[in-house]
Amino acid sequence: MNATAPTSDTLAIDAAHAERFLTDLFARGGLSPAAAREMAEALIDADRSGLPSHGLSQAEMYLRRLQLGSVSTLEEPDVIDSRAATAVLDARGMFGHLAGRRAMAIAIERSNTFGVGVVAVRNSFHFGAAGRYARQASAHDCIGLAMCNTKPMMPAPGGLTKLVGNNPLAVGLPAATNGPDFLLDMALSEAALGKIRAYERRGEPLPAGWAVDADGQPTTDPTAAIAGMLLPAGGAKGFGLALAIDLMCSLLAEGPGGDAVPPLYGDLAKPFVCSLLFIAIDIAHFRDPGDFRGDAAAALSRIRTARTNDDPLRTPGERSWAARNGTDALRIPRALATALDRFAAEMASAERLQA
Repeated sequence: MNATAPTSDTLAIDAAHAERFLTDLFARGGLSPAAAREMAEALIDADRSGLPSHGLSQAEMYLRRLQLGSVSTLEEPDVIDSRAATAVLDARGMFGHLAGRRAMAIAIERSNTFGVGVVAVRNSFHFGAAGRYARQASAHDCIGLAMCNTKPMMPAPGGLTKLVGNNPLAVGLPAATNGPDFLLDMALSEAALGKIRAYERRGEPLPAGWAVDADGQPTTDPTAAIAGMLLPAGGAKGFGLALAIDLMCSLLAEGPGGDAVPPLYGDLAKPFVCSLLFIAIDIAHFRDPGDFRGDAAAALSRIRTARTNDDPLRTPGERSWAARNGTDALRIPRALATALDRFAAEMASAERLQA
């Protein structure tokens, strides 16, 4: 594999090689070749989109859970309830990346007939970057929404008890084909837990205002933040939206919510399951999709060309779109590449991530 070292702490890894490397590991973990490739593609896509907290950095934890049996090797969720525009699926502990793709595909299919499709999923493992599913809908001329709940890690403003997760939300709208779509993808804490763990791995302090320690005191220590509580984005507004997502996901799916969602990074031998919700709105039921795309592109262009006192404005999703359409090299921490090579050796993988 061709790898260069832009700095002593990072490596540039060819994306195609990294995908083959991960596909091999997931296949050795018990997934079919097709599912293993899809998992690898999902992680590589996150890194290429500038979301390293949902990329290769998750691979070893996922694979160790496969080894320990806390993630199922199932590849298709059960359809528990199916009606006109809606469905409820049971993922039975399978990878959320696989269950989520299937759920959004059903939502898109239903929206083609009924104008909207809504699919709730219970008992899913972590589904990675929520924006992946909103993009899936946009590619089919739909407005897409994807959300999930996580273990409680945020207090209400002024509180000292973890009450809700930083439940991610993604909204995607298609725009003209020669530029980025609108893609809002956010966790409802000031920063995602995966990002805080990345700071911890690098030994760097957090920006102020991201977290409090276990005693409710502001902290910039990522380890103390992980042991403490994340702060909701926008205070009461972020807390309220996170609570709404938890309630919608868990109650519609009849799945885990609140304290019933276990820690993703806890005992890796114990299953992690959560609830997911996907919504697709078929634009053709409202207007011509091509005209919608053109008007959406014009609206986004108006924002990008607005006057500023600083750098030009970017619309939601523009930065990740540019990253995906840039170089085929992934820049990852050298320590991460070394850890994955070490893990591959444990699994007797045929190739290494680093050259």
